[in-house]
Amino acid sequence: MSVMQRMNGLLVGAVFGAVFVVVNARSPLNTGAADVLRVAACLGAAAVVAMWFATVRKERSAAEAGGERPAAEAGGKRPAAEARKGMFGRGYLIIVAAEVLLLFGGLRVLALLDRPEQGNVAWVAFVVGVHFVALAPVWKDWSIAVPGAVLTVLGVAGLVLASTPAVSWVPLLSGMLSGVVLVAGSVTFGWRSLVGAS
Repeated sequence: MSVMQRMNGLLVGAVFGAVFVVVNARSPLNTGAADVLRVAACLGAAAVVAMWFATVRKERSAAEAGGERPAAEAGGKRPAAEARKGMFGRGYLIIVAAEVLLLFGGLRVLALLDRPEQGNVAWVAFVVGVHFVALAPVWKDWSIAVPGAVLTVLGVAGLVLASTPAVSWVPLLSGMLSGVVLVAGSVTFGWRSLVGAS
C-alpha cells in the first residue's frame, strides 16, 4: 500500500471517527467534557486533512522531480493505477458488500428483536471493526487490524451493556470511544506515514 493510499484510508477513518464522537458524546457525560471531546475530535480530523494535503504535495513534488511520464507515453498503466486496482479489487468489494449486508441486516434484526435503540451504535462499531480486521490481510497492512480489533471489542461490549440497566452508556462506550480510537489512530499513523515519507 502506497503512502497516498494509506493517507486516503486514514482520512476516511478520521472523518468517520470525528462523526462518531460528535454524535455520541452526550449524556450521561457532562456537557463540558462532551464539548471538549467534540472539539478534540474535530481538531484531530482537521490534522489528518492537513497531513493528507501535505502528502499530496510531496507526491507531486517527487513525481515532478523524477520526471514521471504520463501513462500513455510510458506505454502502459502507471504503477499507482495498478496498486489502486489491487487495493480496491475483488477481496475489497466482497468485504464491503458483506459489511453493508451485516450493517443494515443486523440493525433490522435488532429492531425486530425490540432491542434498545442504543444498541444500534454498538452494532455499527462491531461491523466496522470486523471490516477493518478482514481488510488487513487483503491489503497486507496489519496496522488496520489494531483499531479494527478495538472497535470490535467496543461493539461487543456495547451489545452486552445494552441488555443491562446501564444501557444509556452504550453510545459513549461503543460510539464515542470508537470514534476516539479512529481519530487517534488516524492521527498517529498519518504522522508516522508523513514523517516516514520525508
